[in-house]
Amino acid sequence: MKKIEMGDILNIYEYEKIREEKRKEIIELKKRRRLFVGDLVHLVFENRETVWFQIQEMIRTERMVKDEEIKQEIEVYNELIPEKDELSITMFIEIPDEEERARLLPELVGIHDHLWFHIGNQHSIRAVADERSKEDYQYGKAAVVHFLKLRLTPEQARAFVESPVRVEINHPNYKAMVEIPEEVKKELIKDLESE
Repeated sequence: MKKIEMGDILNIYEYEKIREEKRKEIIELKKRRRLFVGDLVHLVFENRETVWFQIQEMIRTERMVKDEEIKQEIEVYNELIPEKDELSITMFIEIPDEEERARLLPELVGIHDHLWFHIGNQHSIRAVADERSKEDYQYGKAAVVHFLKLRLTPEQARAFVESPVRVEINHPNYKAMVEIPEEVKKELIKDLESE
């Protein structure tokens, strides 16, 4: 999937003109790219459009106008754009109640190391978290956001298209499994097939 370049980014003024329309588009897109795994975890599968929107929102929020700052933001977020035969996942742990969150996050340390994709009855592949997720172990509590990649061989990617796919979290303190609905799977197949 093509990475974001400086020429793809709008300045704050130009972005503001289209922001409301783009925001609605991305909300609709993310509905088709979201998967709830149990009561506390949901996954968003990132693509070029979701990443572009996040970059634009960061530039807007931080009022970035210097090219160096914008280039750095692009570089950081480009890591979320999947390659061919790869899915890019943002894992959110949602615990609205502050006391409950304080109690549960220490119990969920390492949850990012327990996300599995079961493709038909032939393949079980673990998603791999980025380095920032390892801070869970250092701080003794799970972060509420994790970034992961699911890297597939060409054979596994073909099986993904042709077979039912179940997503499992098998952490000692959090167990859940769900089949990827057809609407979500259609979006993910686009990611796997893009160059």
